[in-house]
Amino acid sequence: MRQLATILFLSILGIYLSGCGQTNTRKITIGSKFFTEQVVLAELLAQHIEARTGIRVERKTNLGGTLLVHKALLSGAIDAYVEYTGTALTAVLNETPPNNDPAATYLRVKQLYDERFHLAVTEPLGFENTFAMVIRGDDAKNLRLQKLSDIVPLAPKWKIGVGYEFLERPDGFPGLTKAYSLHFSDQPTVLDLGLLYRALITRQVDIVAGNSTDGAIEALKLTPLVDDRHYFPPYDAVPIVREDTLAKYPALRAALADLAGKLTAADVRHLNAQVDVDQKDPATVVRAFRESRGL
Repeated sequence: MRQLATILFLSILGIYLSGCGQTNTRKITIGSKFFTEQVVLAELLAQHIEARTGIRVERKTNLGGTLLVHKALLSGAIDAYVEYTGTALTAVLNETPPNNDPAATYLRVKQLYDERFHLAVTEPLGFENTFAMVIRGDDAKNLRLQKLSDIVPLAPKWKIGVGYEFLERPDGFPGLTKAYSLHFSDQPTVLDLGLLYRALITRQVDIVAGNSTDGAIEALKLTPLVDDRHYFPPYDAVPIVREDTLAKYPALRAALADLAGKLTAADVRHLNAQVDVDQKDPATVVRAFRESRGL
């Protein structure tokens, strides 16, 4: 009887320890591109998933540009990241957005990512981050510039600064200059995204290709020009997840659905400014935001 009790105890202990081991291996990896907003959004997904599901989340941020992060997702090096619908459609799928309609663009991306890549495009987070052609605030005021078409006569005397990806993207520099008949004084100055606004305010360039949710725009009193010819497609922010990861962790889908529509462009601009301008830690900034919204 004593031997039987010992065997039974060891069996139960083995099952318990095995269960603990399985719990400890519950892990997913969230990635991001190489700029502040992406790091903030990756941290938001990570914190929310951990809080809602108990799944441990590894962060792999600042991986690089769109195509590098997309390849990391396809290879399984990461399980999810936040993409923008217009970027997905033009830079990844090499398609033209359908009539620049946000809903149609989202549905097309969702369909094609499922068919071609077996990736799930989940619900939009609620905000759009479009490319923004940004100039100094005093230039906008003194020269009465509001729209991109306003700078056509000035472009031959202006220098433009862009990020590496914008220079080559189908929805980037080549198409923009063609759509607006822009002829700048020289080839674009290509800079890391974090250096674009510094180059603008120090007058190394006269206009830069930034993002509409960049926190530095308001902090530095810069002016984004209106895309009056509607060149840029919709860029709604959406988490993209490997379908096998969703199958493995069903609770993940509901956790991501919690975040649908929860962010405005103003929210994201403020989060970005806290990190870029106030030099706060992204995890701390995201934690405070989640607490303020009851997430």
